[in-house]
Amino acid sequence: MSEQQIRPVYMNATASFFPNAAVDNSTIEDVLGFVGERASRAKKIILASNKIENRYYAIDPKTRKPTHSNAQMTALAVQALFTENPELKLSDLGLLAVGTSSPDLILPAHGQMVQGELKEFSGEVITTAGVCCSGTAALKAAFTSLRCGDHASAVVAGSEAASKFMRGEFFESESETKVNELEKSPMVAFECDFLRWMLSDGASAVYLSTECIPGRSLRINWIEGRSFSNEEPVCMMGGGRREDDGQITPWKDLRLNPDPKAQNFAMNIRQDIRQLRERVPIYCVERALGEIKKRRGLQPGDYKYFIPHMSSDFFREILDASMQKIDFQIPQDRWYTSLYQRGNVGSAAIFASIDELRREKQLQAGDKILCFVPESARVSVYYFELEVV
Repeated sequence: MSEQQIRPVYMNATASFFPNAAVDNSTIEDVLGFVGERASRAKKIILASNKIENRYYAIDPKTRKPTHSNAQMTALAVQALFTENPELKLSDLGLLAVGTSSPDLILPAHGQMVQGELKEFSGEVITTAGVCCSGTAALKAAFTSLRCGDHASAVVAGSEAASKFMRGEFFESESETKVNELEKSPMVAFECDFLRWMLSDGASAVYLSTECIPGRSLRINWIEGRSFSNEEPVCMMGGGRREDDGQITPWKDLRLNPDPKAQNFAMNIRQDIRQLRERVPIYCVERALGEIKKRRGLQPGDYKYFIPHMSSDFFREILDASMQKIDFQIPQDRWYTSLYQRGNVGSAAIFASIDELRREKQLQAGDKILCFVPESARVSVYYFELEVV
């Protein structure tokens, strides 16, 4: 395709939906439920490390019954785009691209479930799988489609219903040994429980168009992804079990295991925090960004804002140190994240941060924004650049 045929793509609107009232640190277990009928000792330690103040759950805090499905939250974020921007019409939309790590069903695809909630939309639907990168993978798919002329407009959404995995009923009681180890080192691999105090429910959506609206549009200059799954083992997973030899047994095979305990908690999300701490910065920052900055001639001074997707504030200084190693340090007063008030919304987090940045800051023409979306699952990452026009 010639340069003349490549169309510029603009992010012209953003919106988010978070279910129910914000849940502060003191009431997490009231909503999610207690494990072993007692308050968690790990919670205080992990919350001090991640510095998250509020998060959201699609759970009624009084009855503890679900209030929204993932598809419903995604549809509400999409509908907010058009409610807040009445000049846009959902019926005119060409493409819906969505990503999530917590779909309501294994099949049909999440995208079709979302479309089922959007009665006015009839068009192409793309669903991307994965974890935090799935939302940005959907963005890349839509970006490419608009650039080549397949569509003139698209909506991209990331969404998570993490509370479906985080309820107290799905956890084993804390091991005293592990809690004692955690008190000595917050980096300890605490698997499921580490994630329980940071994950949040919600959805964020962005409207893309080949039409620029001066003063309102963010042009997407480029999007680049890297995966290192051929070099690194699984770091975070759901729907399986890691065996003593390091092999992963998927949930389908666990159902054949004659020991009923083998299936316990198989659908929980687990993360190897040591691997996350030690390996992911090398691949997702030092290698990936190191390669991209050389090839594209990027300079840290080019960016008015840096939006990193961080699962916890614990990784802020680790990220900063990794960027220094490749001579690409962006001062932390230029960093922006919605983590502390929204929690870790996985695939939706980067869009939620962009949405709130647009609402809170006075962006000026020419301002550039670098977005960073790492995924520990089997180590992959996306970077993309936005520019105010």
